[in-house]
Amino acid sequence: MKDVAIVGLGCAAYTAAVYTARYKLDTVLIGEVEGGMGMSAAEVGNWPGNIDISGPDLMENYKNHALSFENVEHKVGRVEKVEKTDEGFLLTMQNSDTLEARTVIFATGSNKRHLGIPGEEEFSGKGVTYCATCDAFFYRGKDVAVLGGGDSAVEGAAIAAQVANKVYLVHRKDTFRAEPYWVDKVNEKDNVEFVLNTNAIEVIGDQKVTGLKLDTPWNGSDTLNVDGVFIEIGSIPAVSLPKNIGCTLDDRGHILVDDAMKTSIQGVFAAGDVSSGSNHFAQFATAAGEGSVAANSVFNYLQAGE
Repeated sequence: MKDVAIVGLGCAAYTAAVYTARYKLDTVLIGEVEGGMGMSAAEVGNWPGNIDISGPDLMENYKNHALSFENVEHKVGRVEKVEKTDEGFLLTMQNSDTLEARTVIFATGSNKRHLGIPGEEEFSGKGVTYCATCDAFFYRGKDVAVLGGGDSAVEGAAIAAQVANKVYLVHRKDTFRAEPYWVDKVNEKDNVEFVLNTNAIEVIGDQKVTGLKLDTPWNGSDTLNVDGVFIEIGSIPAVSLPKNIGCTLDDRGHILVDDAMKTSIQGVFAAGDVSSGSNHFAQFATAAGEGSVAANSVFNYLQAGE
């Protein structure tokens, strides 16, 4: 029986593990993807102490720190089910292995949002991707479209512009909600063209992507001839496990937590992008903060013998 099972392998999860380890709690970290969404950040310029570090490097630092403690066990795999028991919680893995823990911290992060237009699923992996910073390298010298207006889209366009011939940044509005830093970066690129007040309505191609249809003609055509389409329109909190165990969600689909990162289920806590905390401001810094608070709350909960 572990003291705490931390479900997730991202920023909030690794931070929580550092704290639970220092509280001398027997800890297990479980998740499918080491580093989580942090692996898709090409450049992190707002992590205190590092003026410029890549997401993968930052996540490797997190992981190494968490696993430097002997009382932290690390498992890579999918948790299929979490059930309440008299002693705590039973976690069942995809391979049918099980483990028990007295408490659970859900730090499951989020999944990329899909647009839901014709051709999107058909050409997924054949020119349609959901991570411009991950896959831009494969489109060296080609023309691509990046869809979205937030940080991931604008950052992705800036990264893609370093290798692509032409980048079309397609956004349904005429202003961006992205951090001004990234908007300035994109404006510096002479091979980025802004396609604003426009929606993508279909991905077209044959064996692979050849174009993107628009709902409003752009430069006299309703089709952009591109080799790749990067869909960067935000993410959806990964709440299937906490939802199934009965955790209350907020009106945006995140796990509802209080200021101690407690959920509606006794003994269950949440941290990071999956939670309603930090005013839904999904950042490395807020995820780390929530992870540390959740760990402290687990320690207090176990100390009180609740």
